[in-house]
Amino acid sequence: MNTLTTTHARKGRGAASNQTGRFETQRRSLVDDGWSGDGEDPPPLRTTVGIDNARRIIAYNKSPDVPFDRSINPYRGCEHGCIYCFARPTHAYYGLSPGLDFETRLFQKPDAPERLAEELRRPSYKPAFIALGANTDPYQPIERELTITRRILKVLAEFQHPFAIVTKSPLVTRDIDIIAPMAAVGLAMVSVSVTTLDRALARQLEPRAPTAAKRLSAVRALSEAGVPTGVLAAPMIPALNDMELEAILAAAKDAGACYADYTLLRLPLEIRDLFVEWLEAHYPDRARHVMMLVRDTRNGADYNSSWGQRRTGTGVYADMLSKRFRLARRKLGMDMRPLDLDTTKFKPPPAKGDQLTLI
Repeated sequence: MNTLTTTHARKGRGAASNQTGRFETQRRSLVDDGWSGDGEDPPPLRTTVGIDNARRIIAYNKSPDVPFDRSINPYRGCEHGCIYCFARPTHAYYGLSPGLDFETRLFQKPDAPERLAEELRRPSYKPAFIALGANTDPYQPIERELTITRRILKVLAEFQHPFAIVTKSPLVTRDIDIIAPMAAVGLAMVSVSVTTLDRALARQLEPRAPTAAKRLSAVRALSEAGVPTGVLAAPMIPALNDMELEAILAAAKDAGACYADYTLLRLPLEIRDLFVEWLEAHYPDRARHVMMLVRDTRNGADYNSSWGQRRTGTGVYADMLSKRFRLARRKLGMDMRPLDLDTTKFKPPPAKGDQLTLI
């Protein structure tokens, strides 16, 4: 039997295959056994949602190039199916594929709000702003019914605890009634990720994510409600969407965004093979050129995980992108420094059964 050299894309999904995770002892490979079947496309993949009984809800990190030291992720996996998502490799820890499994086999944390309240009440807890959406999108489609993110925001509001949200979904506007009052006292901000304004490219790159127009409408609604809102032009992919950088920032400014940032495509671990597979399935004519430019920004490698370099890369091409970004941001007046969210207001509310004070 011959190993297949090409993989066909699955309609409505980002990854083209279910490549084996790095911790598995056996590896699965597609092979051509000479039987073409009935010629019909395989049936659509269904999305399933399991339970993640995490012991702790707040995840801490010590990364020197990340502007926060703690985050909350209500879900594992993400149905948006963005092929570039740097969270994909986390599915390998559960014996699942970072490919199609990541976007079809999701996990929710139903008791996250209650666990969060317990952690915030600990005497040893010291407040610092919490990031929501640091890994997978807190407003992916299943949030509409499960409302775990909304319940988490209610807990943070009760404790007057600062938070920052990163999302690519207009569903965030559903929670303006919680976010806006928190923002008014320096306790909340939102960043909306916009990868491309090209509908055709978006359908392939992030097949189940909301359109750029809907995301920009969310920026407008949040800004009009008084919420400090920024845009993340992320990720910029050489020869694929990086030419849109200035247009994305201009559209975000027109929608009311007050600050901006960007990141360069990152291809750690399994993402590299998944992305190359995706390129060959959707853009075979430019796959080689894209990867050549990616290596130009990573010291000749597919990825460089060095602190301070993994987000923006190095070399002539990366430097040019950085200069373009800084120039556009300054020209548009979007170079304000993100707010320092207030931690002084943090105060755990009385728990059920607590003795009331006499004050």
